[in-house]
Amino acid sequence: VQLQAYGGGLVQPGGSLRLSCAASGNIFNINTMGWYRQAPGKQRELVAAITSGGSTNYAGSVKGRVTISRDNAKNMVYLQMNSLKPEDTAVYYCNAYLQLRGSDYYHDYWGQGTQVTVSS
Repeated sequence: VQLQAYGGGLVQPGGSLRLSCAASGNIFNINTMGWYRQAPGKQRELVAAITSGGSTNYAGSVKGRVTISRDNAKNMVYLQMNSLKPEDTAVYYCNAYLQLRGSDYYHDYWGQGTQVTVSS
């Protein structure tokens, strides 16, 4: 299983970015997909998550500025980030809680991370 995240970069405060993540491999079913971030010297934290049914959960620090969405047919998850602030600077990681073909169990899988830098 591979989770490939892309779309990060350098953006000015107040700007926008859209992150994308594609899950591929021997996947039978994906339950929850989400985005986490880790800033230097800080622990990894949840940014947003979305279930296969479309229920969403957002960190308080991004609520109202960030929208998570997914395409179940393509095994993709997106993160639209608006009104970005310097404190949003971090490496953003894609996560999927999924079931492999032939397995009865779900496990967490992580992408490699994409850097988001908000600076003037």
